[in-house]
Amino acid sequence: MKFCSNCGNDVVVAIPSGDHLPRYVCEACGAIHYQNPRLIVGCLAEWQDQILLCRRAIDPRKGFWTLPAGFMENHETMEQAAIRETAEEALAEVETLEPLALVSVPHISQVHFMFRARLQNGRHGAGAESLETRLMHERDIPWAEIAFPSVRYALERFCEDRRKGTSGFHISTWEQTAVR
Repeated sequence: MKFCSNCGNDVVVAIPSGDHLPRYVCEACGAIHYQNPRLIVGCLAEWQDQILLCRRAIDPRKGFWTLPAGFMENHETMEQAAIRETAEEALAEVETLEPLALVSVPHISQVHFMFRARLQNGRHGAGAESLETRLMHERDIPWAEIAFPSVRYALERFCEDRRKGTSGFHISTWEQTAVR
C-alpha cells in the first residue's frame, strides 16, 4: 500500500499507539489501514452418496478439482457466502448447511471454512470459474488432482465421518508454503 484510501497522501509502516503490530498509517489524516486474513467459504454438497466437485477454470490450480468455494463478501454471512459460491461455481442450490472444516492458512493470510450441505434436486453445471462439475462417489475422487490441501482435508474428514457414522466439525492449520 502506498497511498491512503481516505485522503490520498502517502502511508508509512508504523506501530500505532496502543497496537503491537506494524500497520499502514497515514500521517496526514491519521487513518490506520488494517490488513487482516481473508475468509474463503464453501460447501461439500452431497447428493445420493455422491460429492459435488468442480474442476477449476481459473488460476491458481487451473484444471484441478475443488469444492465450490470462494472469498466471502462484505455484509454476507458465512452461510450466504457458501450458498452464493456454490451457485456461482457449480450452478447448484444447497440446503441444510452444517459446519464441516475450518483450516487456518497463515502463510497466505486466509481462513478456509467448509460446510457440509445437501444438494437440492441433484442439478449442477459449470459456472464461469469451473471447467466442469461432477458428482463423485468417494472411490472416484481424484485425490492426486485435488487443488488445495484445505479442500483435501475437508474431503478426508467428511469421508471419515461418513464411514464412522458421525458428523464432526474439524479444525486444522496448514503452514506449508507449497501446494502438493
